[in-house]
Amino acid sequence: MKLIVSIIVLGLTFSNYAQQPTYKEAFLEKWENSRDYLVAMAEAMPAEHFGFKPTERQMSFEEQLIHIKENMAWLSTTYFTELEFERGDKAIPETKALVIVEITKAFNDAAVIIRNATPETFSDEVTFFSGPKSKLQIMNLMQDHVSHHRGQLVVYLNLNEIEPPRYVGW
Repeated sequence: MKLIVSIIVLGLTFSNYAQQPTYKEAFLEKWENSRDYLVAMAEAMPAEHFGFKPTERQMSFEEQLIHIKENMAWLSTTYFTELEFERGDKAIPETKALVIVEITKAFNDAAVIIRNATPETFSDEVTFFSGPKSKLQIMNLMQDHVSHHRGQLVVYLNLNEIEPPRYVGW
């Protein structure tokens, strides 16, 4: 009887382990949800408030979105491709709709780059301005940077009496 119970427990353990997503799969699922959550925030803010900033030293709502877009493009291109990243001209798109198109495209482009990366390279060390980092750390930074600035956008929405979209964590 002990043998049968051991086999069942062992089988459940391995089947449960086999169903666990890889880090890359988990990252990409979170990345997609992060995109949808940020787009929902951008959609929630009326176009006439895209220039809103709580203080002079802070970026406007729209500038925050463009900064997020530029950062994800820089990190994903520089550290996961052989391409050289070319900074944009910092021009703000003319309409709210175009801003949303650009941030959506940047998320999607970064997802394709990560999807094409081999997990074996995630431990590879890269040169970063704050010191050597692994590609896995760069992926974590990509998500953390989006979350940091998205948190600021929650405050911007609240200061404008706009209820932020419901949080999406995964």
